[in-house]
Amino acid sequence: MLDINPLKVGHTLIIPKKEIDYIFDIDDDTISGMILFAKKIAVALKSVVECKRIGVVVIGLEVPHAHIHLIPMNTEADIRFSNQREKLTPDEFSDLALKISRKVNL
Repeated sequence: MLDINPLKVGHTLIIPKKEIDYIFDIDDDTISGMILFAKKIAVALKSVVECKRIGVVVIGLEVPHAHIHLIPMNTEADIRFSNQREKLTPDEFSDLALKISRKVNL
């Protein structure tokens, strides 16, 4: 899902269905599935959002549900969580989500 308070346009969250607080408490099948899914989303995201790379971040303290952040980036500074957040309208979120979903090979 797209982060509603994104660091960069396209900031996406990969969240498992089963709620587990700490990513390294997730069973092997689920965590490997998350990484493989994140790869597919990152490839699609990079084809839609102009950036050098898609950064991958797992922090784990902001909410008690493990998740992976995929953040379009051109420099390492782009993925600092202290940065000012982007503002998108509901229509911009919907348009971006549709563009990404059209590029995903599942």
